[in-house]
Amino acid sequence: MKKKVFIIGSGFSSLSAACYLSKSGYDVHVFEKNNSLGGRAAQFKANGFTFDMGPSWYWMPDVFERFFNDFGKSSKNFYKLKKLNPAYRVIFDKENQIQIGDNIDNISSQFEKIEKGSGEKLKKFLKESKENYDLAVTNMLYKMPGKSIFELINSKTILKVNLFFTNIKNDIEKRFKDSRLRSVLQFPVLFLGAKPSNTPAFYNFMNYADFGLGTWQPKNGFYDVVKAMVSVAEENGVVFNTNSEINKIEIEKKQVKGIYVNGELQKCDILISGADYHHTESLLEERYRQYSESYWNNRTWSPSSLLFYLGLNKKLSNLNHHNLFFDTDFDKHANEIYTNPKWPSNPLFYLNITSKTYNHTAPPGHENCFILIPLSTNLEDSETIREKYFKIVLDRIKRISGNDIEKHIIYKRSFCVSDFKETYNSFGGNAYGLANTLMQTAFLRPKLQSKKVKKLYFSGQLTVPGPGVPPAIVSGKLVSDIIINNERTF
Repeated sequence: MKKKVFIIGSGFSSLSAACYLSKSGYDVHVFEKNNSLGGRAAQFKANGFTFDMGPSWYWMPDVFERFFNDFGKSSKNFYKLKKLNPAYRVIFDKENQIQIGDNIDNISSQFEKIEKGSGEKLKKFLKESKENYDLAVTNMLYKMPGKSIFELINSKTILKVNLFFTNIKNDIEKRFKDSRLRSVLQFPVLFLGAKPSNTPAFYNFMNYADFGLGTWQPKNGFYDVVKAMVSVAEENGVVFNTNSEINKIEIEKKQVKGIYVNGELQKCDILISGADYHHTESLLEERYRQYSESYWNNRTWSPSSLLFYLGLNKKLSNLNHHNLFFDTDFDKHANEIYTNPKWPSNPLFYLNITSKTYNHTAPPGHENCFILIPLSTNLEDSETIREKYFKIVLDRIKRISGNDIEKHIIYKRSFCVSDFKETYNSFGGNAYGLANTLMQTAFLRPKLQSKKVKKLYFSGQLTVPGPGVPPAIVSGKLVSDIIINNERTF
């Protein structure tokens, strides 16, 4: 008889684990508390607009391809991808903007125009970044279940060990003098959820993911990836259950017995939680929890976000699909997220206009966009505060690009700290999980396997490899590999 595996949550790590385990012969059931699948990558439609609620940067396409290849498929079997050119626009002021092209030569030329000699420096930097990317993704990412320091330091990484003890900010500032170039090169680290000054320089491989591999866009948004993974899972027999609130994890003789779903006990042999790790442990009696409240309170968390989903009845000019408004102090905003947590005095923000690439995400002549402001976790969240920051960013968009967005809004929805807590059971309302700082890297992150409860496992952005969609997909594979290997020993 097939062993029954229950998976809590339907984000990318859960979908990945479901696919690998079902392919290996397990009877897999996924339980999602919300009414649609995908976790933070959910999608919604309103007034003719299609909005991705979460991820919007399709980076590291090789990780997605590797996943589909493991099932004898390709992303092309499920969705269409377009490489963006320009990949994104970085806006410092009305006259001072950098458009990042779709290849290294183009980007190097852009750098050279700003700082003499920086073009060749960038190529050298990206050569090193590619070496680190190949090492991290090919030789480490899929072999790091978070059990030992030797996953991180081995014969292949020993020559780069110094990169774990210096940070990206210092590494970049040694090479480039212009503050704009420094900001552009530090930007990809935000996907790791930490300040550049707290992120090991080894993670400069994110710059190769950016400049070397490029920025892509699925035709119907990131939900194309969710639907593709659900399709692979269902093809292998996975059963999906939405509107399924998990109330408690049932333990018997220190082993998982089942879960209470909407108040009713359902039994399983193995349990994985791809939901928030802290929330999952709150479903256990205290004696079965691995990590205390003080442990969670003392972690370095990725930011939360204030998001606005907007439908406009007019096309926007002087803007790209992805737009980074860096017209304020990068370091000051970072400090207001991590060092001295508070609502930012003058925030950086990100403007995404999906309909710039695919018109069908908005009605004809209309624009589909969302705005994201990175924030500290656990901030006071109210409609008054949200509206204050909405006005701030709209004023800056108007001043710099000439677009008076406010006059053309026909649909608007906001999402912030309290929504992250309510919708995703997110600790502190974080948006991306635990930051990848030195002391929260690899084996120093929360474990994939419980040490206190047999047959209980975890996946997702709070454990290895870390935050981001590609790492979440890898996390699902890592936990499935552990389960398959563990079960072979019985």
